[in-house]
Amino acid sequence: MRTWIWIVAAAGAAWGLDLREARIIDGGNRVAAQVLAEEVKRRTGLDWNQGAVEVRLKTDAALGSEQYALRVGPSSIELSAQATRGLLYAIGALLKRLDYAPGQASLPDGWSENSQPEYPLRGHQLGYRATANSWDAWTVAQFDQYIRDLVLQGTNAIENIPFQDTKAAPLMKLSRREMHRAMSGIAAKYGIEYWVWVPADFDLAEADKRARFLQQFEQMVAGSARLDGIFVPGGDPGHNPPELVMPLLEDLARRTKAKIWLSLQGFNREREDSVYRWIAEKKPLWLGGLVAGPSSPPVERTRLALDRRYGLRLYPDITHNKICQHQVPHWDQAFALTLGREAINPRPAEMRLIHNRWAPWSTGFLSYSDGVHDDLNKAVFTSLAWDSRRQPRDIVIDYARLFFSSTNATSIADAILALEGNWRGPLVTNGNVEGTLETWDRLAREMPELSRNWRWQMNQLRAVYDAYVRRRLLHERQLEAEANAALLAPDPKQAIARARRTLDRWPVALELRARIEQLCEALFQSIGLQTSVEKYDASGAERGAVLDFINVPLNNRWWIEDELKKVEALADPHAQLARLREIALSEQPGPGSFYDDIGHEEKSPRVDMGDEDEPLFWWLDQGRSRLRLSAQTTMWPRRVVYEGLDSSGRYEVKTGGQGQSLLRINGARVEGRKQGEFHVFTVPVEALRGGRIELRWDVPQDESHLNWRQRSRLAEVWLLKRD
Repeated sequence: MRTWIWIVAAAGAAWGLDLREARIIDGGNRVAAQVLAEEVKRRTGLDWNQGAVEVRLKTDAALGSEQYALRVGPSSIELSAQATRGLLYAIGALLKRLDYAPGQASLPDGWSENSQPEYPLRGHQLGYRATANSWDAWTVAQFDQYIRDLVLQGTNAIENIPFQDTKAAPLMKLSRREMHRAMSGIAAKYGIEYWVWVPADFDLAEADKRARFLQQFEQMVAGSARLDGIFVPGGDPGHNPPELVMPLLEDLARRTKAKIWLSLQGFNREREDSVYRWIAEKKPLWLGGLVAGPSSPPVERTRLALDRRYGLRLYPDITHNKICQHQVPHWDQAFALTLGREAINPRPAEMRLIHNRWAPWSTGFLSYSDGVHDDLNKAVFTSLAWDSRRQPRDIVIDYARLFFSSTNATSIADAILALEGNWRGPLVTNGNVEGTLETWDRLAREMPELSRNWRWQMNQLRAVYDAYVRRRLLHERQLEAEANAALLAPDPKQAIARARRTLDRWPVALELRARIEQLCEALFQSIGLQTSVEKYDASGAERGAVLDFINVPLNNRWWIEDELKKVEALADPHAQLARLREIALSEQPGPGSFYDDIGHEEKSPRVDMGDEDEPLFWWLDQGRSRLRLSAQTTMWPRRVVYEGLDSSGRYEVKTGGQGQSLLRINGARVEGRKQGEFHVFTVPVEALRGGRIELRWDVPQDESHLNWRQRSRLAEVWLLKRD
């Protein structure tokens, strides 16, 4: 449904209805009245319990189920909706337009708004479980406030994970069963939908496990104050075939009135088609529809194959940065190494592209989120599902007005947008990073009252962390260059000693590191954000534990140190010198030759990545791999092009990576040979006519039986001129 918004300012109206003294008339809706009073007081300190200006909440059955109307007169404000949910949307709209300061509040006289959402489902997963990077530390009151914040922005559903695993979480204040009951009660209070994610991550053919699962499900249903949707992922986790999954869904449906939803994650085409046929034949009334998430079949294909009576819900991954459904495009490897998968990640422009690309095929979304680090992304997705025409900057300004300041909202919004700019392209040449830090430092000086605001703390941390990583990168790149130069000295022993001393000078920007540690502590205290496994009980290194990777080398220090030990073990000084030269010149093949670090945008000028292809930033050895950095970023590029070559010269192509390297030169397959860990190919003489060659790779088709981590991949390419 297309949303329509009418905003009218009466001719000649005075901007500034004084709301220092106002009185809320609840119209029988005490929940909405309480929310309005508390949120106004939170921003202004004012009590709206007396005064000449009446703020009237009105139930209007003539409005749509989620529609609201808001009108500001010369001495009154009227907010109308069909029920609590709609009134909360109206309150959110009012708060986004309210001009406020301590002891001050005003709205433009004559302003009115009538709005309803474009998409019927707008929700977020808030899974209370050990693996989340913040939810597990929360109290009921914190969930209540956060869910309220989401509803004020237009959210109409939340999704919990009530019993997927039994892993203990040291930070939990309540059991998962108790928090499930509390969260469903919060959803009921605010009139929004409550969903649960219940994967069958065991073999459904095992009758005992299946019976225990159904028993757990029955207990969960009995403990729900409200229950609207049951989402069962077909995979991730779970590997059961449709002939076992569909009967399970029928059994679940017999135990609840909530609609059942299924994803086809990890299904091959045969299993996918069998589900479509089953739905077409059975036409189950209990089925809400299908869910499209990471590793699901194409959204378009699912929608076209699915009976129109059923919904198609998106399950977008807005929480991860890499090894995920929507990786950060053009990301620098330095961020991938230090920030990992779940860093604070405001990506408003990217979120708009993602939402508006897939939303038209759907009935809405319930996002995949594992903590508060993606809070802005939630706001963007929710706002676009309300009105897909909105621009990122306008959404972020609303966000800033709602949570930070009405006076400085535009400046704050631009500073948040700058954080997204920090992540675009090679970090070495990204001067935006230092300017972003200066902006956030200035805003912090101008608004010290926000220092305890956890959303503010998150943005501050990102600005400082980004600058710290960039300064480290510049410094450590220089150290590696100096160390490589040292390794070319004629005395192996002296070369090794000097290189080690050089690489040991890695600490830099210690004042920024100290600020990062302070902000991580503040965020743990304010919102339970777990930025370290050891210090803050994060469930795993990849779950936003950025503090644990703050000093992971951004050069090849670890690899060089390991190789130097191997060189020392060689008995022959000449062999030592030869190996030291190889180490020093590994990425500098010499005149007439070329090197490209595949997937590293700055170091691959001859690589055509394609419009939609992105490198894969590997998470090896729990993020502490000692391999060369080039081996930790891989992709199959569209092509690699070399021009200006010596048409009478002799060249070889050398590739590094894992598994097979099926190379084509100017379209023709070329057979290579193994040379240690590399593949080497002779460039045919006829291919050099014109001084230009184009490399492409066939992606191996015989590896479907392998786990994706074990499949072939390309990391680096040399074109070597042989004299």
